[in-house]
Amino acid sequence: MKKKYLNHILIISIIFLVDRLSKIYVINLADDLSNFNITITTFLNIILVWNSGIGFGLFQLEGNLTYNLITILIIIINFVIIYLLVNSDNTQKFFFSMILGGSFGNLFDRLYYSAVPDFIDLNYNNFHWFVFNVADIFITLGILCLIFVELFSDKKV
Repeated sequence: MKKKYLNHILIISIIFLVDRLSKIYVINLADDLSNFNITITTFLNIILVWNSGIGFGLFQLEGNLTYNLITILIIIINFVIIYLLVNSDNTQKFFFSMILGGSFGNLFDRLYYSAVPDFIDLNYNNFHWFVFNVADIFITLGILCLIFVELFSDKKV
């Protein structure tokens, strides 16, 4: 592995580790409590939801075939992101690393638990956003930053 990718491997590893530790902590906490719903603030709760779909609980369908096809698609997308990381500029490399760190965290869960533990519940006035996890935060931030870079870069078409 080239030395220039060491920083990106480190970013991916740190995000993966932070995601794994947060999920392990919440899973263990949920196992210890019979009624697991922790209110942090009026708009933030910690609850444990097992997501067998894709990001933010979308496409949760019954059946191993569908689950396996989605998992294979996620693996293929990860390879595409790795290709993009290798062939992009440094700013984009950082954002692709963020996405991969989160994606690897969620992919690990899909393979290990057959579902992804989501636990961050944002809500306002009884409206609840999708429950998500730390990996989802980094995936979303990485994608939003890539869109921002594309929209506001000085590249000529």
